[in-house]
Amino acid sequence: MCKLVNREQSIIMGNFLIIGASSGIGSAVATQLQNEGHQVFATYNTHPIVSSNHLSAHFLNVQADTIDLSFLPASLDGLVYCPGSINLRPFARIQGADFTNDFNLQVVGAIKIIQAALPALKASGNASIILYSTVAAQLGLNFHTQVAVSKGAIEGLTKALSAELAPTIRVNCIAPSLTDTPLAASLLNSEQKLEANAQRHPLKRVGKAEDIAEMTCFLLSNKSGWITGQVLHVDGGMSTIKL
Repeated sequence: MCKLVNREQSIIMGNFLIIGASSGIGSAVATQLQNEGHQVFATYNTHPIVSSNHLSAHFLNVQADTIDLSFLPASLDGLVYCPGSINLRPFARIQGADFTNDFNLQVVGAIKIIQAALPALKASGNASIILYSTVAAQLGLNFHTQVAVSKGAIEGLTKALSAELAPTIRVNCIAPSLTDTPLAASLLNSEQKLEANAQRHPLKRVGKAEDIAEMTCFLLSNKSGWITGQVLHVDGGMSTIKL
């Protein structure tokens, strides 16, 4: 993260770990941090990332029994956990294993990564963890039970973990509405779907990965140094404005 020091306010760049940076929000976050000159350690599972200046890419299966983060430096200024899924189906058609698979990916995976990275995060003395929820965790939306169960757990994890890790590590969560990423491609694969979803939001557009990346990078920076334990809605106004 950007730490301003001395009268000239020279910038010391930080080390950041982005889990799931091959596409969508994770890719947008990694790109923004890289463009700012930070050292980014990015992981992927199925779609390899091409390493470049200020970025190194590493394969990682977040559901593996053992998480190997030996590629990290001794001190880590921020961690962003991006893996997720969007499975919208009627509740009666969802199997117990479907809930379990989602929970393992989105919640247990995040827990394993945070535990493995904790020594490096503590070494920073001023680190930030960012997790992702969804507007559906607090709004009752049809066919969103599978999504809301895991993301509701992420919101609980955010608040409990922020208390336990304060004051040296901040933990916050971003809850987007529908965002135009590869994960949501099936919901936005026509002009009609795109327009219909845009009209559901007070700001009359679907979110972009860059919208979420901007908030993520703000929460990683010292500009948000007095913010922790929050679930921040970046959702085009959907969660609070009724038209």
